[in-house]
Amino acid sequence: MTIIQVVKRFKYSIAFVLSFVLLENIAWIIEPTFFGNLLDALIDKFYDHEKVNYALPLLIWIFVYLLNVLGGTLHRLYSGKIYAKMYADIATTVIIYSKDKNHPVSKMFARAELAKEYIVFLKERLPEVTWQFCATFGAVTALFFYDWRIAVVAIIVIIPVAFINNIYRRNVITLQKEIHDTREEQYKIFEVGNTMSIQHFYHNMVIPQTKIARWSSLDYLLIKVLLMIIFIVILFIAVDVDKFSTGKIYAIVSYIWTFIASTDYLPGLMESLTAVRELNSRLKEEEV
Repeated sequence: MTIIQVVKRFKYSIAFVLSFVLLENIAWIIEPTFFGNLLDALIDKFYDHEKVNYALPLLIWIFVYLLNVLGGTLHRLYSGKIYAKMYADIATTVIIYSKDKNHPVSKMFARAELAKEYIVFLKERLPEVTWQFCATFGAVTALFFYDWRIAVVAIIVIIPVAFINNIYRRNVITLQKEIHDTREEQYKIFEVGNTMSIQHFYHNMVIPQTKIARWSSLDYLLIKVLLMIIFIVILFIAVDVDKFSTGKIYAIVSYIWTFIASTDYLPGLMESLTAVRELNSRLKEEEV
């Protein structure tokens, strides 16, 4: 059973949850623009004493903000029930197949437990992937409307970020295989009940997880330092060169921070993707 087979089987349920994720993300991406407009209107009204109608910008911002809240609320409401039922069906399928193939009971239950990584990916990582896409490309698109140079700088930085994460992925996939190999033996070890074997089992899990943590921290460090440099360059363009209004500067800074914050998910996303990829090769024989 591969992740593709799982998605095909539950495509309508997954699409239903993702629709609320998209609503939440899209509303979040466009919100800084409308809040920036509201900020400029309020400044013109109360500080510059101009005859400006700030009620309409305020109502539009409230509407966009509530769309974000609605999407987030419904996403969290339905994902728990849908993905819990999905795991029950997947685990049952894996166990039935393993039983037909006369796999040992320990391997049968271990693989059912490993299949939970599919649910973790769909429930937690897929929304993060969606957010990553919306935040990265949504922020870059929005920045084009303020200054094309700022958007170009953001696009350029995507290239080294992708390169760093590709190196991370290639190193982590081998470590994920070690973890899955060890976890497939856990029920067999527990059946024997030897204390030394159980201790050895858990120590074997520590080594690859520690190595993954090292790669994750290095990946995070390199990307954050790179983005700090880019942030300074973009901020100089926005404040010193273009002389934007306060509201527009707020919007630009918000989009830059959104672009930077979206990279926080990258190490976890890459780790989950490599885990699912390795699990695909391990469970591909279990047809849905």
